[in-house]
Amino acid sequence: MEKCDILIIGAGPGGLAAAVGARKAGAGRVVILERDVSAGGILNQCVHDGFGLIRYNEQLTGPEYAVRAVDEALKAGAEILCGHQVIRISEDKTVAAASRYGLKRFSAGAIILATGCRERTRGAISIPGSRPAGVFTAGVIQNFVNVRNIMPGRRVVILGSGDIGMIMARRLTLEGAEIRAVVEVLPEPAGLSRNVSQCIYDYGIPLHCSHTVSRIIGKKKLEAVEISEVDENMHPIQGTEQIIECDALVLSVGLIPENEVAEIAGVRIDTRSNGTVTDEFLQTSVPGIFSCGNSHRVMDLADFVSQQGELVGYNAVAYINGSDMKPWEESRGTSMAKGFPEPDTVTCTLCPNGCQIRFDGEKYEGNHCPRGVKFAEEERISPKRMVTTTVKTEDGRLLPVRTDRAVPKESVRDVVQSLKNISVRTPIKCGDIILRLTDASGETAAVIASSDMYQLLPM
Repeated sequence: MEKCDILIIGAGPGGLAAAVGARKAGAGRVVILERDVSAGGILNQCVHDGFGLIRYNEQLTGPEYAVRAVDEALKAGAEILCGHQVIRISEDKTVAAASRYGLKRFSAGAIILATGCRERTRGAISIPGSRPAGVFTAGVIQNFVNVRNIMPGRRVVILGSGDIGMIMARRLTLEGAEIRAVVEVLPEPAGLSRNVSQCIYDYGIPLHCSHTVSRIIGKKKLEAVEISEVDENMHPIQGTEQIIECDALVLSVGLIPENEVAEIAGVRIDTRSNGTVTDEFLQTSVPGIFSCGNSHRVMDLADFVSQQGELVGYNAVAYINGSDMKPWEESRGTSMAKGFPEPDTVTCTLCPNGCQIRFDGEKYEGNHCPRGVKFAEEERISPKRMVTTTVKTEDGRLLPVRTDRAVPKESVRDVVQSLKNISVRTPIKCGDIILRLTDASGETAAVIASSDMYQLLPM
């Protein structure tokens, strides 16, 4: 039996920030248990940018955000134990975890659940039709393309316009796939307006709102899907069907808090959302067990998850010491405009406000700061984009990379294609320059590693 003050389950942004918060509050031993082989959670496969705007006041990729969060937790003095799957939490806050070294048991003064969320599957939304190969969730596709270097298909339909669905529409397009349609049951896209602009509009991807996939077609392999318009109750309207041939269907139809471990501990779960039920201090129905991040309630940004995690770390220590805890404001879990961008506007991506800025021929309106005017002016005259992608290493893995600055929008495809022809040698540190590129106008951009990657050791 190992003893610790605070035991955290999950080393994603919430769990890592909770460790920092607990150590800042004076906790002694803080241990994070992570079932994956590395810390960072889902951030490690999110090679796109848009992270860190609140927490770090910078635009980072997911892996870059993970590197910083892990580094902060380790510098604070937390222990991160990867490859540990929690299988039981007893009433006395004893935790059992399975690892390659056998069963390990921990006794904690307080426990923090930071187990994140999972995706809704085809079964959860009951799409009629056959069950061929070629139907995936957006997170699985993200892992295939960004981590495993596997293309799921070349003619793709995406059901759902959540942020990951739209981001993967762009990512698959840059990898050479044709996105035949993005289909959304709601009258407007479900994700952020900035993603509608930069992932759908930028690449001319067909977007069908108030539609759904009404049938899956194919025997062993997916051959096509049938899409239909929906009525006000979101039921398919007969006579509106159209067939779209495809070899991959990607489901981006929502996230569900991951709380199997919480249920084992006897924590009360909201039957509608599957999130943990907590008080204003994020303490669950079991005294001394706290919950944060997407296991409590799915949030828009990893930055909010980190903020909540740091607060819950403080509260867990306050619980042990019998001192006052701090409340969490639930309104802090969402930000930025969603749905279609307003007509004739530019959606600013420089901060979480997501201002939609309009130019009336003389002046700009709708911005909250001068930076928004500069962004909108550039977007109107000479739009630029940050390039985020992956390159191969000599040992066959994929290294996430990005340009150190935005490049002309029309150059993005060429940059991604040029990076397919190189391979890099490990070890590599986050921020290392891989190479420098010069575009047709003579401007130079550095391609930098957005994660650490160490050499593979011989078995």
